[in-house]
Amino acid sequence: MMMAIKNVHSCSQAAANSMTIARHFADFLFEVGDINGPTAEQAKAAVLDLTTAALAGINEDATVAARNAALMIWPSGNTPVWFTKDRASAAGAAFINSMSASSLDLDDGHRAAAGHPGASIIPAVMATASECKCPTNRILPAIALGYEIAVRVAASRDFPTLTTLVSGPWVGYGAAAAAAWLRGLEPRAIEQAIAIAGSTAPNLSAIAYSKVMGNHVKEGIPWATATALVAVELAAQGFTGPDDLLDNERVFDRGRLLDGLGTEWAINGIYFKPYGCCRWAHAAIDAVLALKAEHGLDETNIHGIEIETFSWALRLNNEVAPRTTESAQYSVPFCVAMALTKGAEALVQITTRDLDHPGTIALARRIELRVDPGFDATFPQSVPARVVIRTKKERLSKEVLAPMGEPTNPMGWATLRNKFRNVAQGRLEEQHLEMFLAAFRDLREGELGSLMETLQRPTPRLSLIDEPRLKAKGW
Repeated sequence: MMMAIKNVHSCSQAAANSMTIARHFADFLFEVGDINGPTAEQAKAAVLDLTTAALAGINEDATVAARNAALMIWPSGNTPVWFTKDRASAAGAAFINSMSASSLDLDDGHRAAAGHPGASIIPAVMATASECKCPTNRILPAIALGYEIAVRVAASRDFPTLTTLVSGPWVGYGAAAAAAWLRGLEPRAIEQAIAIAGSTAPNLSAIAYSKVMGNHVKEGIPWATATALVAVELAAQGFTGPDDLLDNERVFDRGRLLDGLGTEWAINGIYFKPYGCCRWAHAAIDAVLALKAEHGLDETNIHGIEIETFSWALRLNNEVAPRTTESAQYSVPFCVAMALTKGAEALVQITTRDLDHPGTIALARRIELRVDPGFDATFPQSVPARVVIRTKKERLSKEVLAPMGEPTNPMGWATLRNKFRNVAQGRLEEQHLEMFLAAFRDLREGELGSLMETLQRPTPRLSLIDEPRLKAKGW
């Protein structure tokens, strides 16, 4: 994609150097021109994929609880809650839609950021577009801009530490920037929106002290999204924030924040996920699925599996018998075992029924994780794995350096559309599915109006507010 930048800068280099990073971002956003080319195509693919992730997660316990709560916290507004007849404020709808999109770990990610921008940026932009009735041809540029700011902030920090490997602290920068641009705010207000969003984002420092990965908070993406939209409204009303927040060179690398701004687009580096689990398990999953296809393996004949990977993958919970679907998403042994026992399509969404599968648990107990120093040195730029499967008669090995969906091993439009079809089975009636497929055809041509309308159509097969189920859980 190319974006035309208006040559309106008249300030001296000294004045430019005295500007805050947030103001540099604001000026860039204010001056940016049209979107076209490969980046526009990537933005379209991101919207298709995020729609899939949101549909998959719409009836998860986390989404149901978040939706019930959000409709009480943000009861007034006319912004659509996707796949339902409900409306909320822009912040409330974005919170719910973000929760739905991020609940299954099926949403996109970015290697330089080591996290997930799309589940925040796209719900924030779509909610803002609905609220302010913006022309739909501004949605894709806003999304690309949101990725640009969010990923630059994330990539400018030192890697890796436990608290930098979560998305909540940085996605709001991009969500606020995109929403402020979409609303047509002036640079000063955009600068303040970015500052407010960054300073009020969920800190999530508690994860450094907790080993409980099987909970609904996860990476804090939905709350960061809602906070970002609140920040934009505050800035529009004249509220101010710490606009030098990104200028702390002990935390943020100025070069990574600004170098190439307007010429190298972060959205082109996102990866898409074929499986609803932590990306750190995907290379191993690809490897065992390839070995199974090549050798006709029966999981009952597998004596053991050795997985060599990077050290951070061993810091996941890696429970062989996960208690929750969230715990399962962060278990490399369980996800690899499930790939062998149930196949790739089942991994699009791990359900509570999968947690009790005796064959999967038994195979997961026969999996051993090890650190490969060479792989360890490449993280977070890559997430490779080498798998060795031992049977009674042979020892089979497969190495995957770039799992499916990486920019170097891409999932094309047809594959992403098939991912949506797989998720839609059992969730959408045939007529509703055809409406989405038609909307995706329009999306590929750059028109989002029909998709916006289709997302507002209630999905009768989904029981979204399931109070008896929540009461049975004691909530």
